[in-house]
Amino acid sequence: MKSDVVYARVEPDVKGRAEAILSGLGVSASSAIGMFYRQIILHGGLPFDVAYPAQAPRDMTMASDEELNDALERGWRDVQEGRVTPISDAMSQIRGDLSL
Repeated sequence: MKSDVVYARVEPDVKGRAEAILSGLGVSASSAIGMFYRQIILHGGLPFDVAYPAQAPRDMTMASDEELNDALERGWRDVQEGRVTPISDAMSQIRGDLSL
């Protein structure tokens, strides 16, 4: 039976973005916190590394307008300066990775 309450302060934007994802998954914030706590117990600590990733892919659907515009501008500069990979090469690399 659930009877304890957890209070946590988070930034409104972080809360809203996280709850939108959870809603899409059909998971309540309360259930997600319970899952997180169970994973802490199973792992004997945080269930993920706490470190900066070398280079993590980013879900740009969750980016702010400013972040999205910055990313588009960087991409456009890459195109203008020739820092691109032809699609045929990219697809060959993907197909090679899938065969592993």
